[in-house]
Amino acid sequence: MSGLLALLDDVSAIAKVAAASVDDISAAAMKAGSKTAGVIIDDAAVTPKYVQGFAPARELPIIWRIARGSVINKLILLMPAVLLMAAFAPWMVWPLLILGGGYLCFEGAEKIVHVLMPHDEHSGGPDGSHDVKDPKRLEEEKVKGAIKTDFILSAEIMVISLSAIEAPNFYMQAATLAVVAVLITAVVYGAVAIIVKMDDVGLWLNENGRFGATRAFGRAIVQFMPWLLKALTIIGTAAMLWVGGSIIVHSLHEMGWHYPEEQIHHIAVAYGQQNPSLEWVITAGIDFVLGFLVGLVLIPVGTKIVAPIYGKLFGGEKQPQ
Repeated sequence: MSGLLALLDDVSAIAKVAAASVDDISAAAMKAGSKTAGVIIDDAAVTPKYVQGFAPARELPIIWRIARGSVINKLILLMPAVLLMAAFAPWMVWPLLILGGGYLCFEGAEKIVHVLMPHDEHSGGPDGSHDVKDPKRLEEEKVKGAIKTDFILSAEIMVISLSAIEAPNFYMQAATLAVVAVLITAVVYGAVAIIVKMDDVGLWLNENGRFGATRAFGRAIVQFMPWLLKALTIIGTAAMLWVGGSIIVHSLHEMGWHYPEEQIHHIAVAYGQQNPSLEWVITAGIDFVLGFLVGLVLIPVGTKIVAPIYGKLFGGEKQPQ
């Protein structure tokens, strides 16, 4: 009997350790995931364009295929590479973060320039929705293109998450990255699925609602969705520039160049009047401006050098999003 009680005590102790580990992983995953806010918002804002031009019945299957590809990108392709880098070449984390931050700045600045500068509205658009001749072939192309874009965003997410994880050992680090990968994918593509189907929900309520208020609510949803998509695009672009600038400044600080981050901190404190919220707004605003300026510098590099190389390697130049 005493042996059984001792065994139960050991099992209980193991269960407590396991529960504590789960709590630690969850907390670390939430902290790491919060650092990727700009990339997540941009991913959710960009993805709905990949289902434009398709029948409503194909929207959720397409999103599912992209989400499945995203999980493969994060768990199968990127997580082992990121963990190996952390184990054998941790010095690469900050240069890679600067590269990822530069990409975010480039994307954000490119979107703003694309809106402000004249461009051809009759070229079919990057989503191809103006010219749907072969739906099956177009679906394959759109899914492949979305997964390629997701790979870049997922790489940023995994590296940013890795830099934010303070795990005591390799296994905790791997578990936290896996939780981040699955959680972020579920949040992003779950939100995308809701966004792209809200029009259908609104139409159904408008046509089948028993009460006038229900039908009016359905019409309101349909009228509101274009504004929501525009708002997501604006928020996503602003978040990309803010996060991109912040990543570059902090990474330079970690690599030994402290001046930019220290100066931003001094300005925020001087004008924030000891108000933490105002200091955060000022810091984020400066990071946004720096991110936009970096993005403007990178636009010629991206469009004249990187895009042609990308086109040769993957077939077709990268389009503005």
